[in-house]
Order: sequence, then structure tokens, then C-alpha cells
Amino acid sequence: MTATHPPRPHTLAVDLSEEALHQTPPMSYGAYLGLDQLLAAQHPRSDEHDELLFIIIHQASELWMKLSLHELRAALRQIQADDLGPALKMIARVSRIQAQLIQSWEVLSTMTPADYSRIRPHLGQSSGFQSYQYRQLEFLLGNKNAGMMAVHKPEPALHATLEAALNAPSLYDESLRLLARRGFDIPAGKLDRDFAQPYEPDASVQAAWLAVYQDPHKHWDLYDLAEKLVDVEYRFQQWRFSHMKTVERIIGFKPGTGGTGGVSYLVKALNLSFFPELLSLRTAL
Repeated sequence: MTATHPPRPHTLAVDLSEEALHQTPPMSYGAYLGLDQLLAAQHPRSDEHDELLFIIIHQASELWMKLSLHELRAALRQIQADDLGPALKMIARVSRIQAQLIQSWEVLSTMTPADYSRIRPHLGQSSGFQSYQYRQLEFLLGNKNAGMMAVHKPEPALHATLEAALNAPSLYDESLRLLARRGFDIPAGKLDRDFAQPYEPDASVQAAWLAVYQDPHKHWDLYDLAEKLVDVEYRFQQWRFSHMKTVERIIGFKPGTGGTGGVSYLVKALNLSFFPELLSLRTAL
């Protein structure tokens, strides 16, 4: 016969008297995080329920982009110093951040076309297209296009920051310089060029990466770097696709608030590649 035990009573309260929860800390959680400023930064321009959702999704995305820039700039410096261990960790962290950015479209897509149509008049000409952090992120990853800075001309200091990012070597440019330092045959024109210009694929660069992939044990850190970069591009494309499909779902094919073609503009972005040889070598491998 199986012994039975009386049911445990449901506990409605837990005794936390010994946990020192009521002590006043020298610095509070709210003060450390600047929550007063952070939570006061949402200023809906209408009484529509969904406008707060729209604002918070975009503000949270900007915070994640700020962290991505922090990580990728540090990774670039580590690659310049031939110290790939920390760089690999930083780039991998960016891929995890990108997963959060991709998921944010799932939350925004709960906004219906009718919901959005009620808040759209209050947005004016503001648009994610004008995000200067997004532009810095694309420049850092290698999508160089000087024409994308025109919208920031009214803000000279910001425009100068973007111009510096446009003219600086990208993460991929520094990765190619690293390959050259390791003895791979990278054309001089790829190592010292006008970095404000879009990168053009090169057969010699593909051959260098192909050699890395053909003997990953010999070139493990370079192989790992290449795969980390591919992961970032893969997730960036997922982000772009989710953005495009969310916009399509909410506004259809109407023009964007910032003057772009909306979905048509976002579709074009899907054809952009940051690290072309890392993708094309897969056909040759």
C-alpha cells in the first residue's frame, strides 16, 4: 500500500525578514540605471494607446544598437592588435543582441494597420531611416554610402561623426589587413584605399579566405573570425527581412514617413552584403 502524505498548505507570504531587503543602499538600482530619466523619455504626441508601444520599441532598439556599436568598435581595436580572443567574444555578443532586435519586430507587429493609421499623423517626417546609430552600424560593418548622410546635414556635429565613420576602415577592412599580416596575399588596393567607397569583391581575397576554410585547424582563429562575421551578417539580414515584413504587414506599400518608398526601399536593402567573399567562397569550397 502506498503511503500518502497530507497536502502542503499554500504559502501566501514568504518570510524575508533576514534578507536585509529594507536597508537603504548607498546607490539605489534606479539611481545607477538613471531610471528617472529613462522612464521619462517617452513623450507620446497623441492619446492613442499604441503610440507608447511604437516609441518604446524604437527606443529599446536604439539602446541595443548603442551596445552593438560599443562591442564592434572594441572588436575592431582587438583585430588591429592581433588579439582575436576578445574580438570573437564581442562579435558573438553582437549576434545575441541582434536576436533581441529581430524579436522586437514580433512585438511591434501586434500593431494593426488601423492602430498605426491613428498614430502616423503624429510622427511627422520622423523615420527609422534617420537613425544615426543605425547608419554608424552599417558604416562600421562596411556598407559605405555617403548619400545616406544627407539627412543629417542640419546637425553639423553629428554629421561630422558620421563622416569620420564613413572614412574609417570597416570591421571587414581590418579583417583583411589581419589576413595580410598573417601572410595571405591580399591586394594592396584592398588594404589602403578610399574607405568611404563601397567595398568591391576581389578574387584574391576570396582565395585567401578559401585557404583559411580549407585548413581550419591551421588557421582556427581566422576561421572562427570569419564564421562570427557571417553570423552577424546572417542576423542582420534576418533583421532587415523582419523589418520589411512588419512594415508590409502594417502599412502595405505606402511610402515611409521619412520619404522612402517604404517596403520597396527595404527590399533593396536585402541585396546588400557586408562580407561578400565570406559568402561566395562557399560555392568554391
